[in-house]
Amino acid sequence: MHRSVIERARNAWVYRGQKRPAFALTPAPGQESVWDYPRPPAYVPDPRPVEIYAGERLLARSEQAIRVLETGSPPVFYLPPEAFDQALITPAARRTFCEWKGEAEYFDVQGSEGRITNALWRYPRPTAEAKAIAGWFGAYPSLLRCFVAGEAVRAQAGGFYGGWITDEVIGPFKGEPGTGHW
Repeated sequence: MHRSVIERARNAWVYRGQKRPAFALTPAPGQESVWDYPRPPAYVPDPRPVEIYAGERLLARSEQAIRVLETGSPPVFYLPPEAFDQALITPAARRTFCEWKGEAEYFDVQGSEGRITNALWRYPRPTAEAKAIAGWFGAYPSLLRCFVAGEAVRAQAGGFYGGWITDEVIGPFKGEPGTGHW
């Protein structure tokens, strides 16, 4: 993608985590506001156990996740490829582009009740800033059952973003109705 297009997309973001906007909820002890997360995103190792199921099938398990923290969005947990049952994963045709991470490729998953389309994604050749997640997989909790330290993850609204909502994060979150201008 042309550098000027990327810069224009990066500069369009109004909120960048330096100051929590007035509409943001105030976190209670033990919580994080997604409005305190930076932009460009931070890549933070997380040792908590993470499990991902495709229906009733265990798709992935790891204690070496990386949480991607980006202003306005719940964290996305990325897991290393070896955490996944590769026999359940098939490359898909879908591709998307993130101005912070680069081009993502998608994967279908064979669940206990059939194929789940575009359920996983990864950045095989991310930007230099996102090299920590090169080749690691993100998963849509709207399509898969995801757990962090035993807590069931709730999906981020809107269908495009793959944020993982747990009790520790508060919003409002990008993707909810009326948030298109963020």
